[in-house]
Amino acid sequence: MEDTKICFGNTLQEATSTTRFVKLHSDQDKGDGSLKYILSGDGAGDLFIINENTGDIQATRRLDREEKPTYILRAQAVNKKTGIPVEPESEFVIKIHDINDNEPIFTKEVYTATVPEMSDVGTVVVQVTATDADDPTYGNSAKVVYSILQGQPYFSVESETGIIKTALFNMDRENKEQYQVVIQAKDMAGQMGGLSGTTTVNITLTDVNDNPPRFPQSTYQFTTPESSPPGTSIGRIKATDADVGENAAIQYSITEGEGLDMFDVITDQETQEGIITVKKLLDFEKKKVYTLKVEASNPHVEPRFLYLGPFKDSATVRIVVEDVDEPPVFSKLAYILQIREDAQINTAIGSVIAQDPDAARNPVKYSVDRHTDLDRIFNIHSGNGSVFTSKLLDRETLLWHNITVIATEINNPKQSSRVPLYIKVLDVNDNAPEFAEFYETFVCEKAKADQLIQTLRAVDKDDPQSGHQFSFYLAPEAASGSNFTIHDNKDNTAGILTRKNGYNRHEMSTYLLPVVISDNDHPVQSSTGTVTVRVCACDHHGNMQSCHAEALVHPTGLSTGALVAILLCIVILLGIICHIPSDVGEPSRRQRKKEPLIISKEDIRDNVVSYNDEGGGEEDTQAFDIGTLRNPEAIEDSKLRRDIVPEALFLPRRTPAARDNTDVRDFISQRLKENDADPAAPPYDSLATYAYEGTGSVADSLSSLESVTTDGDQDYDYLSDWGPRFKKLADLYGGADSDKDS
Repeated sequence: MEDTKICFGNTLQEATSTTRFVKLHSDQDKGDGSLKYILSGDGAGDLFIINENTGDIQATRRLDREEKPTYILRAQAVNKKTGIPVEPESEFVIKIHDINDNEPIFTKEVYTATVPEMSDVGTVVVQVTATDADDPTYGNSAKVVYSILQGQPYFSVESETGIIKTALFNMDRENKEQYQVVIQAKDMAGQMGGLSGTTTVNITLTDVNDNPPRFPQSTYQFTTPESSPPGTSIGRIKATDADVGENAAIQYSITEGEGLDMFDVITDQETQEGIITVKKLLDFEKKKVYTLKVEASNPHVEPRFLYLGPFKDSATVRIVVEDVDEPPVFSKLAYILQIREDAQINTAIGSVIAQDPDAARNPVKYSVDRHTDLDRIFNIHSGNGSVFTSKLLDRETLLWHNITVIATEINNPKQSSRVPLYIKVLDVNDNAPEFAEFYETFVCEKAKADQLIQTLRAVDKDDPQSGHQFSFYLAPEAASGSNFTIHDNKDNTAGILTRKNGYNRHEMSTYLLPVVISDNDHPVQSSTGTVTVRVCACDHHGNMQSCHAEALVHPTGLSTGALVAILLCIVILLGIICHIPSDVGEPSRRQRKKEPLIISKEDIRDNVVSYNDEGGGEEDTQAFDIGTLRNPEAIEDSKLRRDIVPEALFLPRRTPAARDNTDVRDFISQRLKENDADPAAPPYDSLATYAYEGTGSVADSLSSLESVTTDGDQDYDYLSDWGPRFKKLADLYGGADSDKDS
């Protein structure tokens, strides 16, 4: 379309509406109406239309550069009748020129920002940003400047960047915390006729520690009873701080005063209060009023605000102690006393002291808590607190006695206190040393003189301060003519030595050595122990081979000759039974059936009559003759066993007869000990049974059925008259109070 003529330029302003802005004309157009113009391309037929007869192009609506800045169109002239183009298609570009039809828009409708209080002038708070949709390359339509409409004189904004800064010195959060700032953005570089937009910025001042704590009053007063235990809260004080959060944290402390060591203050982290508490036990009688100086301070202080003054405050706290009735107080928390174990009954051990701490000084009485002294071994004087024994002591039975003493106000028995009393029983040499174990040894027949055959050791229940020092020696009655000697090693041991060369087990197979053990303490205690020495055959190394062992190898066996004799007797008896005629047995049986069990009432010889009678008990002395039991002479002499070879030949031990008035229990105990210590007693298959119920009781009935008829307390003093068997009951029930009164 080279010959196409454009009657109007191809550049439009975006405000163009239905105005002809382009006119097409072909050189082939004679004006006879035979040609028509066709338009195609961006927006053809919709946004742009063409008059097919004249070639005028028009826009159907307002154009907006922000929607589409350029349009590409194509035009052509064709014959109306044939539709054949008379010229080639022609293309042209339409550009939309910008106008200022868009106002600046902020990225946020509302901004939120914070800045610390007391910030310096010019401190950056936040930056706001606005955009303009107009063409920034065409004029000033998109050039935006910022200004502050609301928020002065506290804040300012940079016109080109939109940065908001503080504009006032020392802005205090405690005076005003929230600020609302309105910022305007205007295009056309802020000139008249430019479009503008606004946004709101909410600015909050954050807290800094610029305020010290302050007490609302300078003096506080509290009261507390003297019986308040440590840790008891007396009262609360509170200092105020205009800051918030961590900057308002308060720490309380007692800096000075009379009760600096008697009271304490702690901080309640939730309420920020100071809690005054008792630190030590109070005593109204010693001090009635305390004055303290309590300080409240901030633990977190910013150094740049120290110029504002010390971040602490102090107040005076006055505490009044109230008097209460207190229990008696002992002079010590615990008492330790000592007493010898040989102390007699009613021996004084020591004393305890308690007194009423109140101003009244009420009298006090003492007693022993019997739950801690069930055996009533100790007593205490109720008036002066002296402790003494009421029974004999034995250190070997119990070394320490732990009892509790009670002190009670006489005028007010509800007020009482307790104290532990530890009594140590000191040792007295009242026990003899004895062998550490039972000693039974052997000596070889070919032993040489001065040969050690056994080492002895001893033990002692006593515990001397200087330690044990035992001495060993043979009993005087055995020292002369003894075949052995005792060598004291001076280290609480001793050795048994042979005194001759060679021993004959056929002459004497067993020796009994009585050894005396002494403790060399004061008073000297000694005992005699017996060491059994057996003579044995040994090999050349000194190892025992035989000590009459053949009796031990076959203790229950029979020899071959004895077994043959027993079998021969059995065969003879069977032969006799087989040769007895049967008719001889029948008459005998018939004759026996006719004979009565007892021929006459008087003839009861060789007959056993059984009576199921229990007997008359211990008092029935007519049922048996105890004289034989008490007289060992009536007992058949001891006989040696025939089933074994005896290890030693001992003469039967003669025991003196017991007195007629000897109690049977003592007699049996004496015989039992003798049999245990008698090496000649039968050691095999022997059973000695001793049983003794005891003598009769001299007491009357103990029934308490009649006690319900009396209104007063039972009098149990008569228990002391019943003898030693009722001494325990007399101690438990005899007397209303076991403690001796003053």
